[in-house]
Amino acid sequence: MSFLLIVFMVLQGTGEPRYMEPDRTLVDIVDVQWAPWASLSPDGSSWLMVTSRQNPSIEELAMEEIRLAGMRFSPRTLAPTRSGRYTGLSLMRYPRLETVEVTGLPPEPLILRVSWSPDGTKVLFTNETAEGVELWVIDAESAHARMLTGPVVSLSANEFPEWLPDGSGILCCTVPRDRGAPPSEDPVPSGPVIQETSEGQTPARTYQDLLENPYQENLFEYYMTSSLTLVRLDGTMEELGEPGMIWYFSPSPDGLYLLVSRLVRPFSYSVTAGRFAERVDILDMEGGFVCGIADFPVRDHIPIATGSTYQGPRNISWRSDADATLCWVEALDGGDAGAEAELRDRVLMLRAPFQSDPEVLIELDNRFSGVQWSSDTLAVVSGWWWPTRNWKAWWVRPGDPNSSPALLFDHSWEDRYGDPGTPITRPDRRGGDVLVTSPDGSSIYLQGDGASPEGDRPFLDRLNLSTMVTERLFQSSPPCYEEPRGFVDEECTELLFTRESPDDYPDYFIRDLANGSEVQATFRSNPLTMFSGMTKELITYSREDGVELSATLYLPPGYSADDGPLPMVMWAYPQEFRSADAAGQVSGSPFTFDYIGWWSPVVWLTQGYAVLDDPAMPIVGEGDEEPNDTFVQQLVMSAEAAVDEVVRRGVADPERIAVGGHSYGAFMTANLLAHSDLFAAGLARTGAYNRTLTPFGFQSEDRTLWEARDVYIEMSPFMSADMINEPILLIHGQADDNAGTFPMQSERFYSAISGLGGTARLVMLPLESHSYRARESILHVLWETQEWLARYVRDR
Repeated sequence: MSFLLIVFMVLQGTGEPRYMEPDRTLVDIVDVQWAPWASLSPDGSSWLMVTSRQNPSIEELAMEEIRLAGMRFSPRTLAPTRSGRYTGLSLMRYPRLETVEVTGLPPEPLILRVSWSPDGTKVLFTNETAEGVELWVIDAESAHARMLTGPVVSLSANEFPEWLPDGSGILCCTVPRDRGAPPSEDPVPSGPVIQETSEGQTPARTYQDLLENPYQENLFEYYMTSSLTLVRLDGTMEELGEPGMIWYFSPSPDGLYLLVSRLVRPFSYSVTAGRFAERVDILDMEGGFVCGIADFPVRDHIPIATGSTYQGPRNISWRSDADATLCWVEALDGGDAGAEAELRDRVLMLRAPFQSDPEVLIELDNRFSGVQWSSDTLAVVSGWWWPTRNWKAWWVRPGDPNSSPALLFDHSWEDRYGDPGTPITRPDRRGGDVLVTSPDGSSIYLQGDGASPEGDRPFLDRLNLSTMVTERLFQSSPPCYEEPRGFVDEECTELLFTRESPDDYPDYFIRDLANGSEVQATFRSNPLTMFSGMTKELITYSREDGVELSATLYLPPGYSADDGPLPMVMWAYPQEFRSADAAGQVSGSPFTFDYIGWWSPVVWLTQGYAVLDDPAMPIVGEGDEEPNDTFVQQLVMSAEAAVDEVVRRGVADPERIAVGGHSYGAFMTANLLAHSDLFAAGLARTGAYNRTLTPFGFQSEDRTLWEARDVYIEMSPFMSADMINEPILLIHGQADDNAGTFPMQSERFYSAISGLGGTARLVMLPLESHSYRARESILHVLWETQEWLARYVRDR
């Protein structure tokens, strides 16, 4: 008997809803405490080992939260509510490799961010308390922490404290001393809320948490207003300039100037805070005005074509290797990626005292991606272009803007096998990220995934800029997966890397590149003992049109061929490609350790299922064809090929395979149930199912509903709800803030299936966003999934 219930929790005999818990093994997986991660000091002599907090409680998620203009934060503490926290800190000394616990930490800390001082002698961190956010500092030599400020730090704009370049103090946003009480809402409206458009197109994706009325405007301004404050290491505080809606700030590398951005009115009801009116200025270190850099109106006229942007200066930042030189980018195509143009962007520089005309560093035929600085004779500028999936990088000489850029790389980022790697950086003596160069300055270093038909094999190369010849210094080799993490010495001879395998938790190692000797820095045990003995295999196969596909096949511990085919969970996520050859390239590695958390389909091995993780679902559009013109057909072809392969291998029962996915994977799941009979059931988490509700594009689709009406309708499983004859479990966070996946998407889709007599279950998770966080919510999701799989897959 099917059960058609709109629930977020299971109703018991009393009628009271409550959260449920799955099998004990699944609970243990949720409660696993992962090992700390390492944050290296600038000179590599100390490593801060940071322990992440486990899942918060639903009680914590139920605390008051402000949701305005795309921002979410606590009105009580002014800390972001949807980011993780850290609960433990220790220091490892190199090269002695001894670990000491940090003393003096606050009781039950909730740490939001850690940051090394430029000289590596101290670490700052922010700690959230019931009253607000405090600023703390750790002395690396003594491993002792002390509080610098009380709960006065404001993180409502997600702008975290930053060290002065000389390490003598810390810049942060603080709560204005005379802030007063928040504005109150008049229950009697003064009039209607009106929006009007008359000139120019204002397309926008479907954003959440937008401003809706004048009261919310006032509330947004109240909570976003802060004072830029300099905190000295003795705890003294100095406010710099007048309070304002500070969006971001950054000191110049010489410590003489401040780059400060402030949001200003008017606001917008159609875009999020990142596109509000904004003023960018340079101030002196007392907060005095030096000069203006940009004054933006609301940016709601940006075309929807991927790669489009706004006009005027953007990516405004300091040149990290110079004393006080600003760098920014301006569009040469009007910001419209859909327009024909020979040149797309121009990169400019302006040196202190900021009175001259800016210098042009380079003009690009791609959209600017980033710049990595080193010296007057070396910087690397990169750019990308979505329609061709092209990525380029140029060597430029900032000290001679009239010199011709030298093209370093020009390739498609879809071609993972041909990826040359990307230049690596590290902090310099003033805290700015600069290119890692060889001691004589002749070479830079490149790091890449090392994709190959056998899987990823990360590498580190040295590129000689005179000869343009690369030398491979490091590459992962079977049966382990090894990944470079950075040099721990100035001479670039001692490389920190991680090593792992399917059975071995990642550990840190140091290799001497001159003689190949190694030292193991950490010794960690695998906390996931319930998966000991599982089988993991990277498999390849082809779909009907010849596109090569790959996936990772997992079989439960103790499984043998004599056991016969098993029920299976297949978990996937579609991806668009412009090249069939690129779509067929293998991704992932059979030698990685699997962080099997609640989100991973591999948890179902413990319940007797086989798992096919990340079977490739490429949607290819070559030449003038758009990938989504044949989305459904290609999706079904890929799924059919995956099912045929696991059935051919004898590991999956073709009548007992479930398909599932998150977000766009949920969208995929619904489409596969509507347009094929390959699966016994579906698991769809936090998806969008009606593309007419995202009319100005979605995922990688740049056309609007009115430009590709048939595509939008055919791709929408909501329009084919009458064809879904397999049971589908729909789960969605009631507070989903992801663009396009409104909770209404799952509610309306459920209503359609219900009204048509299909079998579905809708689980709406209170307080949860696009990804789920509360322990109670996560356990309930696993319980729902466990019961659904047992009823409609395992026991059918």
